[in-house]
This record gives sequence, structure tokens and C-alpha cells, in this order.
Amino acid sequence: MKLVMFDVDGTLTETVQADEECFVQALREVFGFTDVDTDWASYPYCTDSGILETLCQQRLGRSPSGVEASSFQSHFLYLLILAAAAHPFSPIAGAKDIILSLISSPTFAVSIASGAWECSARFKLANANLHFPCIPAAFSDCAHSREAIMQASVARAAEFYSRPAFDVVVYVGDGLWDARASSNLGFSFVGISRDPAKVERLYAEGAVRVFLNYLDKDAILNVLTSV
Repeated sequence: MKLVMFDVDGTLTETVQADEECFVQALREVFGFTDVDTDWASYPYCTDSGILETLCQQRLGRSPSGVEASSFQSHFLYLLILAAAAHPFSPIAGAKDIILSLISSPTFAVSIASGAWECSARFKLANANLHFPCIPAAFSDCAHSREAIMQASVARAAEFYSRPAFDVVVYVGDGLWDARASSNLGFSFVGISRDPAKVERLYAEGAVRVFLNYLDKDAILNVLTSV
């Protein structure tokens, strides 16, 4: 059985811009952090918890306390809820159909591995009509590094599907950090992007294929079958 693992922001949901704007606003309103560098790829860990950890170390000289991290998550989620109320989140075109096809196939297992916190990731998925609570998943709550989150997702999927391991793991993502983490773990990588420059960079990072979206379901399933 082959495991197909999905990122969330920019991969399943059209939420990259809203997520960044709300995250930066929450940093300002909870911690007073301004002039935040939003080149997330420049951070040691490109995940919600990893970015918050890095910024607190740089500006406060310490990790955020449990209370601070919880307060930040709550405020960040509140801002996302407001953003979605003004402009409901959309799925990447064809995302729901590809997930339904994969979970109904005996050939594939499906999981989620997101650098977002679980509370915000699940809200974005539900608001974009991609609410699949039974799919095994791991989020930034369990680790700072994307590789560790992905490994946790594999372990949860193995338990869910009652398997000791998977023949192949394919990660589907939109970020350069997704491609690099996949390479570090020996996973195949399929990219999702409409940005020509990013498409080139994803191929340079080892993507098997990069798709604009999931509307060409047959082509995507063929790639997932062949890797």
C-alpha cells in the first residue's frame, strides 16, 4: 500500500495569504513583534511552532511559555475566523475529489502532515469544505521540524491502516521546505503551484511532477501510481 500525505496551506486550501496576514497580526497583537520577516523558508523550522520559537528566542531570548503559546494560537485562530467570515476559504481546485478518490481506493492510504497547528489547520480545512476528520494527521503541535511532523503522520497512518509500514510514501506540497523535507526522508514529492518560478524551483528540489491543481485527476492518479 502506498501512502499519499498532504500538506494543507497552498496544497489543499487557498489560505497562504490569509494565514500569513493573520499570523503576522497575531504576533504584533500578542507579543508586540513588528517588522517580522515573512520569508518563512529562511527560518530554521518552517512551521507555526518553529517560527514562533525562533522569533521568541531572537526577541525575548527564550522560548514562549505554555500560556503564551496557547494565547497566541487562540488569537491566531480568532483572526482566521474573522478572515474566513469576510472571505470564506476555498479549496485548491479538485482537492476534495482527489481525496475522495484516494480514500476509496484499496491501493492508497491517505494522511495529512501540516506545519500549521491542528486548531488552525482543521478550521481552514473545514471552512474550505475539506472536513475529513478520520484521515490520520500530524501538525505543528507535535514538533517544530517538518520532517518530524511527517514521520508522526506516517506512524499515525500505519496505526490507522493496521500496517507495519508503507511500500512508498508520496508527499504532496507547495513549499520548497516540503520538497526538502521529503528528500531528507526519502519520500517522493509531488508539487502543487501556479507560480511558474516556484514550479521551476520545486522541480529543482526533486519534484516528480508539479500540478497547477487537482483538476486533471487521471494525470495525478497516474503519477501517484507510478512513483
